[in-house]
Amino acid sequence: VQLQASGGGLVQAGDSLTLSCTASGSTSGIYYVAWFRRPPGGERRFVAAISLSGGGPNYADSVKGRFTISRDTSENTVYLQMNSLNPEDTAVYFCAAQTNPAYSHITFIRKDRTYRNWGQGTQVTVSS
Repeated sequence: VQLQASGGGLVQAGDSLTLSCTASGSTSGIYYVAWFRRPPGGERRFVAAISLSGGGPNYADSVKGRFTISRDTSENTVYLQMNSLNPEDTAVYFCAAQTNPAYSHITFIRKDRTYRNWGQGTQVTVSS
């Protein structure tokens, strides 16, 4: 599975931005797609995830109510709509696909080390 992330950019606080993650290859083997982010000088953290088989979304508390993850299965694309952005959202955003059946349970959805398929990252910078 190959992932292509796009949509990052420089915005002002309060603005919105939508990231896209398009999968190619053996997409039928994807259990769910997640977004993670790594702020400057920080560690990679879970942002949101969505099952490709119909399960509900899962969000980090820091983005709940502001970010929305959605999927277009016909396009093999997962979107991350980000509203009310603030400078703390500045980070490199990565999408990842879970293809390992050993980690298909929702228990692992936030554990970045269990993902083996990653996109290249897209920079989001929010100015105050």
